[in-house]
Amino acid sequence: MQNNLSENSVEIKLKPWGREIWFAHTNAYAGKILEITKGQRYSLQYHEKKVETQYLLSGRIKFTYGTSPNNLKEKIMEPGEVMHVPIGMIHRAEALEDARIFEVSTADLEDVVKLDDDYGREGKGNNEALDEQLANKL
Repeated sequence: MQNNLSENSVEIKLKPWGREIWFAHTNAYAGKILEITKGQRYSLQYHEKKVETQYLLSGRIKFTYGTSPNNLKEKIMEPGEVMHVPIGMIHRAEALEDARIFEVSTADLEDVVKLDDDYGREGKGNNEALDEQLANKL
């Protein structure tokens, strides 16, 4: 994984639910756009170090969040709404329409713990090869 994107570079990360467009990844912060295809959702997950804020650019999503898997809330988000995700908060976005989410975060992009996943992915961290393989099957 490249820790610092060179000036004016962008990385595209294919996901089974859509793709991520990484436009900033420095030692201090990261910026990306999540494109989630209608009817798809990313893992129910939390972060041990990463803090992020998600701004819905377009589409509609169902955002699931909470502090315990047994006590989760759901919020339907419209463009222009924001969700702050502190350390340890369980969360997931599901696209009710094709959606684009602008995400800014700390630089800890491998810090993800998957609790549930529609595509069979599990555990900690990301597996780009598996994500790309799953994305190409859809």
